Amino acid sequence: MSYFLATFALMLIVVALMAIGVMFGRRAIKGSCGGLNAGNCVCVEKCEKRKKMEAEGQV
Repeated sequence: MSYFLATFALMLIVVALMAIGVMFGRRAIKGSCGGLNAGNCVCVEKCEKRKKMEAEGQV
């Protein structure tokens, strides 16, 4: 039972720290260009790999 309580307390601390991070408005987590989204790049500024792929006409 003590392991459960210790784990539960640790998880509560982690969730609270993440909530504090969101409240203070740190930058959002961003994905990368490409990947599992069928090749559609949703980035504001494309990465070098994506620019190279588009220049070669692979997209």
